Amino acid sequence: MKYYLALLSLVFFTCSAFAQEKVVKYKVSSGETINQIAEKFKVTPYDIYSLNPDARTGLVPNTVLLIPTGGKASAVKKEVAATKNTASGKATTHEVQPKETLFGIEKKYGISDEALKAANPFLVTNGLQIGQTLTIPSKGAAVKGAASTAGKAVKTAGPEKYVYHDVQAKETKYSIAKEYKTTVEDLEKRNPEIVSSLPVGYRVTIKGTAPKTDTTTAVAANVSKPAEIKKADEAVKKGTTYMDYQVKPKETLYSLSRTFQLTQAELTELNPSLSEGVKEGMVLKVPSGFLAPAPIIAQQQPQQVEKPAEKPVDNSASGGIKILEKVKSETVSADPEVVELTKVRGQNERKKLALLLPFNLAKMQSDTISSANRIKNDKFLNMTLDFYSGAMMAIDSAKVLKLPIDVSIFDSQETKSTSNVSSLISQNKLQGANAVIGPFYQSNAESTANSLRLYNIPVISPLSKDTANPIDNLYQTIPTNDVIKSAVFDYMRSKNGNIVAVVDKKKESVINYIKQNQKGVVFAALSETGGLDVANLKSLLLPNRMNYVVMETGNTAMVKTTIKALLDAQKTCQVQLVILEPNSTLDTDEISFESLVKLKLMYPSVTRESNEPAVLIFEKEYRLKNKVNPNTYATRGFDVTFDTMMRLVQGKTYQETTDLITTEQVDNKFQYYKKEDGGHANKGVYILYYDSDLTLKVAN
Repeated sequence: MKYYLALLSLVFFTCSAFAQEKVVKYKVSSGETINQIAEKFKVTPYDIYSLNPDARTGLVPNTVLLIPTGGKASAVKKEVAATKNTASGKATTHEVQPKETLFGIEKKYGISDEALKAANPFLVTNGLQIGQTLTIPSKGAAVKGAASTAGKAVKTAGPEKYVYHDVQAKETKYSIAKEYKTTVEDLEKRNPEIVSSLPVGYRVTIKGTAPKTDTTTAVAANVSKPAEIKKADEAVKKGTTYMDYQVKPKETLYSLSRTFQLTQAELTELNPSLSEGVKEGMVLKVPSGFLAPAPIIAQQQPQQVEKPAEKPVDNSASGGIKILEKVKSETVSADPEVVELTKVRGQNERKKLALLLPFNLAKMQSDTISSANRIKNDKFLNMTLDFYSGAMMAIDSAKVLKLPIDVSIFDSQETKSTSNVSSLISQNKLQGANAVIGPFYQSNAESTANSLRLYNIPVISPLSKDTANPIDNLYQTIPTNDVIKSAVFDYMRSKNGNIVAVVDKKKESVINYIKQNQKGVVFAALSETGGLDVANLKSLLLPNRMNYVVMETGNTAMVKTTIKALLDAQKTCQVQLVILEPNSTLDTDEISFESLVKLKLMYPSVTRESNEPAVLIFEKEYRLKNKVNPNTYATRGFDVTFDTMMRLVQGKTYQETTDLITTEQVDNKFQYYKKEDGGHANKGVYILYYDSDLTLKVAN
């Protein structure tokens, strides 16, 4: 396993052998993005991608890129080399790292803000950016221009006034800076604690005075802003540096707002074209310095923790996360059926949790190149490593909370039809566990549950969407498709809605499902050619009730016809568009995103998209630890693992907690029920809809 750490970086270093005479080799620093590198070398991102196709999937620190010279590489080499030229008694240099601020750099070198900016004039106009090379003046250096004041009377400014602002939910550093006519950089300088996160309730120190209420009133009344306010707004925008960002496949307005730490409204204000929807390849104006680098898979190597320390180590002082400490103080569930689990006092009996993860280390060959290629190209392995990284965040959280839990992690060595679980059981590795998470494949999870049935050990299936066979100690964490569909119909009926279905003839399975399981739903008529009968659809809508129109079709023409009919119907009655499962047709350029927002498109989902403090804390802590945003598998790894650990410390058996308690973690809700034929399944489903402010919200 020791060679496992170096595999990924090794495969990238081999790329340097293909360098040609008209290109230079450049090693990527931590936190750098393609846009920043392109700007440094005075080339376009396309130029870099053309020589480095793998870079499109993300950058890994220490990767060697081939950069076209364009006659300008020598100048860049000199600029980079300048960071190494230092001399005692003279100015030195400093390369700006991710998360660094002017305040932190000035404190590190013991210099004033004025001295640093005098030595680096570009900071005044461009602000601080990752990868910049700063000239650090010596502590005794005089600020340039100070001599001009000699012999002249200097007007002393009065004492600087400060105001304080308590951070509210959904506020960002950008919105606060704009409100108080300052810059994000200045906020971070005066409040170093908010550099990595902006906790709700934190009191921010702000230079200047509080905004005047008459100004707010003037803006609200659509009155032109006074000249001084316009100048202040321009100063805020000028103080924040921007860069161009090209939208990647499957990115959404929600994910982009998370990446750049702006609200969706702020991002749309900067890029009005977003009001028509997010499209792959579109170029956006975004604040610079927020992009996270690509994941370092080699850092996520599996570890078997057979016998952890008897006393959990509080690693918060050495970089360990404090997610749960913050979550407990800031999260208040709005759903009365959801219970927030905490450590029960007096429950000190140590519990044991086993994780069965399919690393398949036996397949790692002695040939490091082949192993590195597998790490790079094996999607199943990458999914496993993502899940593992989330699970490790949960384990770190348990240590911070001092939960009495010992965790063992085993390589399940599984494929769709095989695993080594029987070998682990024969070695008595799992019999003492209070719960087992895994394996991943449904057939392996079921065979494991059958093997541990005599010991009454709950087996939690973390990723399978299949309907499970009836096994008493098996727990399916992902709701089945039928449960997901039923959830949205239950919601519509709870609102006394009139439910109308527009279903393509090709969707026979959906038609049969609705007819067999959802009585009372009326179907809109179709024409002989299979198109929608608009007149019939409108006749089925009721004026005094909410009309939910369930649309299931991949036909673009039918989608457009249905949407147009519903927009017309909104003039006389309440209408909301509903889909039962993801529909790729709605993501095409032919369908107006604005129309979907007007119809408040609604759909069921096993995960939510939330701006709650607990969710934001998890995402920021994950980025700090893994240098990348958490994906679905990473978040699920955290949710399933942490939820299981918290249930084990309630003074009850795992099964008792699932019978009594519904929980909610970062993305997932766990609302288990006992199936009639045996076993347990999860019916924790969110009903999401697009609100008029372009954000996704959970329907109440």
